[in-house]
Amino acid sequence: MISDITYTLTRSRRKTISCSVKDGIVAVRAPLRMSEKQIREFLEKHRAWIEKHLEKERKLEEELNTLPKLTFEEIKQLALEAKAVIPERVRYYAGIIGVTYGRITIRNQKTVWGSCTAKGNLNFNCLLMLTPREVLDSIVVHELCHRKHMNHSKAFYDEVLSVYPDYRKWEKWLKEHGKVLLRRM
Repeated sequence: MISDITYTLTRSRRKTISCSVKDGIVAVRAPLRMSEKQIREFLEKHRAWIEKHLEKERKLEEELNTLPKLTFEEIKQLALEAKAVIPERVRYYAGIIGVTYGRITIRNQKTVWGSCTAKGNLNFNCLLMLTPREVLDSIVVHELCHRKHMNHSKAFYDEVLSVYPDYRKWEKWLKEHGKVLLRRM
């Protein structure tokens, strides 16, 4: 049985059971009244999928632990490059989206690619200089669309996709490769 796989369980008023694997943790979400037996049966049925994803994450973690850290000089160079490139991309897309913005700040962050404050100030990670230009543009568009929608609603994503139709492709690229870049900080 599934007893050899550790998982977290969250019960709620949902109607179906689901599981996900993130950071080496199997998270199960189940209806309030679902029995432990039914949950174990579900996990057993999806054992191959769970084990495949746990192994994939284990390999990624091994790879991440062997990466060389960026030097102070390399980070400084990336920040200088970002200060030259990103404001131009922000100006370009702000005109297309029809929004204004405040200050643009370049940061060297370990978890965030970009952010937009309620006042319209924009923050971007200097590591974006290590990504394909399309990823940078997708992050710029994402943050600028927050000037119209300060949330991640359907309306927000409709706006993003109307400006940058390939957004999902580059969002996927960042999900697949972003951890490797962030770990170098």
